[in-house]
Amino acid sequence: MTTTHEAVARRLRDAYSGGAIPPLRDALEPTDADGAYAVQTINTRYWEAQGRRIVGRKAGLTAKAVQAQLGVDQPDFGVLFDDMRIADGGMLDAARALQPKAEAEIAFILGADLPDPATTAEQVAAAVASVHAAIEIVDSRIADWKISFADTVADNGSSAFFVLADTGSPLAGLDLEGAAMAMRVNDAVVSTGIGAAALGNPLNAAAWLAQTLAARGEPLKAGDILLAGALGPMVALVPGDHVHARIAGIGECSFTYAAGQRG
Repeated sequence: MTTTHEAVARRLRDAYSGGAIPPLRDALEPTDADGAYAVQTINTRYWEAQGRRIVGRKAGLTAKAVQAQLGVDQPDFGVLFDDMRIADGGMLDAARALQPKAEAEIAFILGADLPDPATTAEQVAAAVASVHAAIEIVDSRIADWKISFADTVADNGSSAFFVLADTGSPLAGLDLEGAAMAMRVNDAVVSTGIGAAALGNPLNAAAWLAQTLAARGEPLKAGDILLAGALGPMVALVPGDHVHARIAGIGECSFTYAAGQRG
């Protein structure tokens, strides 16, 4: 299957500039986690060789309803690169995305390594340096978002960009489970939720991520950014949209999805 994985990886890379492609059913069974992560890893290594720098990871499929929709019983993860970060209050050029959607999340920045494949939520909590409101801009290189579990995993967790609130808070005293989220697009509330949407507590999602990556020999390290999963429904974007997320007790952040200037 190695040749097939290489070919699928190239197909996905080409889609960033060439446009969305059909689902990967011809090469990956819908629940083929091993094959899908093999494709993701090929592209991660390719992009690192091109000079992109890994700054963290994102957890996806942290809501049970979404897992059920895709026929899986676990979350997934993708890689965050330095050039995926959009400044808080900044602009994302629409020419850089295909079919983006925004979702509000809680993010952690680690102050210590997490090398244990049996990492607990309590160990994650002890390692957290700061907690931030975040917006993940997900995107799919698969046409019309017709994704299976294998499609989204191979496609780097359907990741694209992220916004992190400039100001973070210490974890102590925060109610992560009960933190209410409201995301607005152009001043209208379009998505609401609470911290418990992410595997019951965003720390649980972060612990799953730490366990999974440690077992793969790629442990989370101090300084890494962790996006712990959507707190409410994701919302499709159109050029000109201004997106603002507020998470009670934690913070707020925003960005503008602006029409692209080609030429």
